[in-house]
Amino acid sequence: MPARSRRRNGAGRNLTQQAQNEVAIALPSFAPLAEHVLPAVVNISVELTEHAAMQDEGDTQGNSGLVPSVPGGTPFDQFMRRFFENRNPQEKMMALGSGFIIDPDGYVVTNNHVVANAEKVTVTFQDNSQHPAKVVGRDAKTDIALLKIDTKQRLPYVTWGNSDDTKVGDWVVAVGNPFGLDGTVTAGIVSALGRNIDEGPYDDFLQIDAPINRGNSGGPTFDLHGQVIGINTAIYSPSGGSVGIGFAVPSNIAEHVVAQLKEHGHVTWGWLGVAIQSITPSIARNLGLDPEHPAGALVASVTPDSPAQKAGLKPGDVITEADGRKIETVHQLPRLVAAQPIGSKLELTIRRGGNGQKLEATIAEMPQTVASEGESGVQSSHANASALGMELAPLAPELRSELHVPKDVSGVVVRRIAPESPARALGIQPGDVIVSIDQKPSTTPEEAAAALKQAAAQGDVLLLLNRHGVSQFVGLSVENNGMSGSSR
Repeated sequence: MPARSRRRNGAGRNLTQQAQNEVAIALPSFAPLAEHVLPAVVNISVELTEHAAMQDEGDTQGNSGLVPSVPGGTPFDQFMRRFFENRNPQEKMMALGSGFIIDPDGYVVTNNHVVANAEKVTVTFQDNSQHPAKVVGRDAKTDIALLKIDTKQRLPYVTWGNSDDTKVGDWVVAVGNPFGLDGTVTAGIVSALGRNIDEGPYDDFLQIDAPINRGNSGGPTFDLHGQVIGINTAIYSPSGGSVGIGFAVPSNIAEHVVAQLKEHGHVTWGWLGVAIQSITPSIARNLGLDPEHPAGALVASVTPDSPAQKAGLKPGDVITEADGRKIETVHQLPRLVAAQPIGSKLELTIRRGGNGQKLEATIAEMPQTVASEGESGVQSSHANASALGMELAPLAPELRSELHVPKDVSGVVVRRIAPESPARALGIQPGDVIVSIDQKPSTTPEEAAAALKQAAAQGDVLLLLNRHGVSQFVGLSVENNGMSGSSR
């Protein structure tokens, strides 16, 4: 009996050792990769005045800008506030971040938010040598900046990889300067692709779970070939530390931006001149689209004298294809348009009134600011009217100014909403301007009220609202003389 028992225990130990060997073979060692790329990853220190630091306190701490505030703040946040209040206004503040050398002549990539408002930028190599750097160019829309250091020696550098080849579950390695701990290497996987985190118009982030923290901003994300497939830019965390949710700008976006910054010092983006939104099932029903699989980009507004207006696009159009590529989600269109060369022709396939048609727009350069121009063309002195729990009023000049409604927008104003009105639960607010009802202009409160009451008898209704200058379609399902639905 004892002998048989010993044999069983011995077999168990052998199986355990075999399993351990298999695991050791399956998991890669990142040591060769780290040894290869570390010399090209640098620390970025930025000197700025208190005024600049207080404008973006997160950057002073190397924060990505995505760490949400905690009620009352963490003890560290409270300490920093007291520190700022008691400092000499002329005393310099330092911000820390990461970067990587992308060219042996001394070009360094980092985040825009790391070097914004910088008075002095210093790049520190892995051997602790320091080099002053100048900012070649910055792009706030993608949060990318390019620096240049002067050196006579050829520097170690890394190369761009193809982020389009990246798949969920792929191994990645992040290298940077978290909390000032230079040369920190962390590993993880790609958790998701194409993340939109509302940080900019061209959000298309890689989500990774390799730990990145304050100070990692601007550092590289590598694939297992040692190529840069992303720039670590943002984290989500309730505490300020890594919880395994990080975001990196894909290399195929970053490489295009860096090339333009290197050549021109700024980035030129293609511009169409439309405000677009996603299509909810409720909106899809109103537009005669498949509510089970709503696809495309719904045009909420068209900028006057823009390429879109000249091409004939109108609010309510659904853009289903651009440049021969299907638009499945609303976030695809801005990135596609932005990448188009200035002056190029962009063929659009749209649906209007249930029918498909093709339009051609000539892409223009995105202006620094897009101002609304022109008169509303509507002058009204009509009295207020009510429908479906909403009190409607004319868009008088004083209201237009108070609500920041552009001059080219006309409609009626929601003055009050009854507490029991489903419109309140839907998110419609006092001050919203109803521009159109079922794609027909809302000219007077009486006409708008009549159209809403008619919709109550027929079923669904599509509203175009303008809130503080931003237009958005809302689909409502009207049942039993009440309203239900969602704008999201």
